[in-house]
Amino acid sequence: MSSSRISRISVGAACLVAAFAGATMAAPTSGADPGDPVPTFKEFAASTYQDVDGAYVVNGDEVVSGRKELKKFYERLVGPANPLENGLIVNTVGGADDKWSASQVANLTYCVSTKFGTRQADIVAAMNAGTALWEAASSKVNFVYVSAQNSNCTTRNNSVLFSVEPVSTSQYIARAFFPSTSKRQRNVLVDDSIWSSGNWEPGDILAHELGHALGFRHEHTRPEAGTCFEDNNWRPLTPYDSASIMHYPQCNGSSSDLEFQASDAAGVRALYGS
Repeated sequence: MSSSRISRISVGAACLVAAFAGATMAAPTSGADPGDPVPTFKEFAASTYQDVDGAYVVNGDEVVSGRKELKKFYERLVGPANPLENGLIVNTVGGADDKWSASQVANLTYCVSTKFGTRQADIVAAMNAGTALWEAASSKVNFVYVSAQNSNCTTRNNSVLFSVEPVSTSQYIARAFFPSTSKRQRNVLVDDSIWSSGNWEPGDILAHELGHALGFRHEHTRPEAGTCFEDNNWRPLTPYDSASIMHYPQCNGSSSDLEFQASDAAGVRALYGS
């Protein structure tokens, strides 16, 4: 399985990204090029991948809860762009940082579904590896594995903040959520291709997804990447790093690996404290 699958953007989102940025645009500073066809929302919604839980998947591995939220996502894309700045970036909602409260980020509880079968212990280990990277960078961040909830590990389980569940899909390797995501889509979904993703280690793939869960956006949406532009709903935290774990290597990344960098550590400290 090629590691490029993690960056597979749903068809509808890809159409809009192409309309805005193209494959080689270096620094987008406004909305769509007037000469580029922009799909209507109906066309966009019809061609955007809808996951097994009803959520829409955009930007490769990010979740939009439902059609109403997808409409807001679409309108942000087709609307005028905001000025772009430098930095490892946090998602914003209505201009405010999309982040957990100080008390919640210290208690990010999760379970790992028994539906992973013989691979459940491997997923637990990969989650441990992924969470450890963020926790080592900031003492304020604390992921708590609640194994007692594994047999009932779904988004309906209110005993944990989020669930880690298996999925069978050709759309992505893993999918995550943002702090602002509704509880019904607050999960990390993992496809079996995580075990055959080339030199991308499962723990690093899940660390990337957990970066979204902490509020971080894809680093490659910034103008320095020159490609894979998504939108401008983010705030800079640290200088751009093309090797960031939040940067797809195939989007002009400087490393073929997904590896946690000093800039990632600095970013989480800037958002949550050290």
